Amino acid sequence: MKSLLTFVLFACAICLYAQPVQAHCEIPCGIYDDQLRVRMIHEHTATIAKAMRQIKELSAEGDKNYNQIVRWITNKEKHAEEIQEIVYQYFMTQRIKPMEGDMREKYIKELTLLHEILIHAMKSKQGLDESHPEKIDELLHEFSDSYFAAEAKGSH
Repeated sequence: MKSLLTFVLFACAICLYAQPVQAHCEIPCGIYDDQLRVRMIHEHTATIAKAMRQIKELSAEGDKNYNQIVRWITNKEKHAEEIQEIVYQYFMTQRIKPMEGDMREKYIKELTLLHEILIHAMKSKQGLDESHPEKIDELLHEFSDSYFAAEAKGSH
């Protein structure tokens, strides 16, 4: 009876603290929406930029609302982590395939762009420099141009 109770308590604890998995599965299901992932990154980037502005505005007020400041900081970090998850879990591990020959240069370019996006997402979490979300958008545009050009040729 005691071991059953321990098991039930353990199972309840796992259910209470379990995080929902939001990444695309790693089963080769063939159900991908690369354009959607790019739009999601763009939306997360816009949210980060807005959060940075809100944090600055709220911090400049004489009577600071620390609750709102903390909420915007948490939101900013969450969206930066979402970008990181999409970049490495979706694109880098599932969609970008190692290439040889003529396609090797494109492969390295896309990996480099994704890596730079990861760095700017990380830097977005560390402070309020709005150049980082701006840079993510620039890099995302450059990645999209390369990636979808390759997709049109059937190489992804």
